[in-house]
Amino acid sequence: MKTLISMLSTNLTKQMYLPKWEKIVPFLVIFIFVAATPPASKKIYRKNISTIVIDAGHGGHDPGCMTNNVREKDVTLAIALALGSKLKDQLPDVKIIYTRSGDKFVELWERAAIANRNNADLFISIHCNASKNTSINGTETFAMGLHKADENLEVAKRENDVVLLEDDYMQRYEGFDPSSPESHIYFSLFQNAYMDQSIKLAARVENQISTGIKRPSRGVKQAGFVVLWKTKMPSILIETGFISNKKDREFLNSETGVENISSAMANAIGEYKKSFEAVSSSKIN
Repeated sequence: MKTLISMLSTNLTKQMYLPKWEKIVPFLVIFIFVAATPPASKKIYRKNISTIVIDAGHGGHDPGCMTNNVREKDVTLAIALALGSKLKDQLPDVKIIYTRSGDKFVELWERAAIANRNNADLFISIHCNASKNTSINGTETFAMGLHKADENLEVAKRENDVVLLEDDYMQRYEGFDPSSPESHIYFSLFQNAYMDQSIKLAARVENQISTGIKRPSRGVKQAGFVVLWKTKMPSILIETGFISNKKDREFLNSETGVENISSAMANAIGEYKKSFEAVSSSKIN
C-alpha cells in the first residue's frame, strides 16, 4: 500500500500538466487495483442481529475534541453506556459488547478486532464533532465510502489522527498516513461488502434524531474512517453533535441529552433489526 499511495500522490500532483484524456489514467489504475484485490475476509451471511458492538470513541490519554472542559471521550462513553443499557432492555435476545466501558485508550485496530472476534452483526462507533465555525451544529452519521465533500475528509482526518498515538501505526495500518488525502481515499474503497446495510442503518439513526427527538441533523455521509475499515459487518460512525457549538455542547453534556440521543439510536437500531430480519426471513422462505 505504501508504494500505491506514493504513486497516487505523484500522479495526482502531475495531473494538471497532462492532456485531459491522460488525467483519468491514475484513477483507472486505482479501480483496477481495487477490483483485483481480494477482500480481507469473506462476507458473512447473516439472517438475524444477535450481537452488537458499541464503540465509545477516544478514551484514556486521548480526550478527543475539547471545549470549555467538555471532553469528547467522556460524552461518547456516557452515550455508549446509555445506548447499551437501552438495547439490553429493548432487545433482550441481543448480546451487547463495549469496546471500552471505562476511561481507557483502545487502539483503532483493536476496536474493529473486538467486533470481528465476537462475530458481531453491527458495529456502532460514537463520536462528537468540532469545527472552527462555532455556529455549525447537528448530528451526522457516516458509513465508509469515498469522500463527497472536503468537510467529510476533514472529519475523517481528525478522527483518524488517533493512530498517531499508537506504536508502529505505519506497519499496523499498512502505510496509512492520516495527513495524506490519498491514504483516506484508498481506505474508503475497501468496505463495500456491507455498504448498503451500513447506509440503511445510518439513515434510520439520522431519521430518529431529526424526527424522533427533534435535533438538527446534517444527514448521512461517507468518508474513510480507519475504525470502520476492517470491520466485517455493517458499521457506522455517529457524530452526535458539535462540542464546539454551545447548544450542542450543553445538550451532549447533560443527562437529558445523553438520554435523548441514546434513545434515538436505540430506536433506530431496533427498527433496522426488525426490517433486516423480516427481509432475511422472506429470502429464506
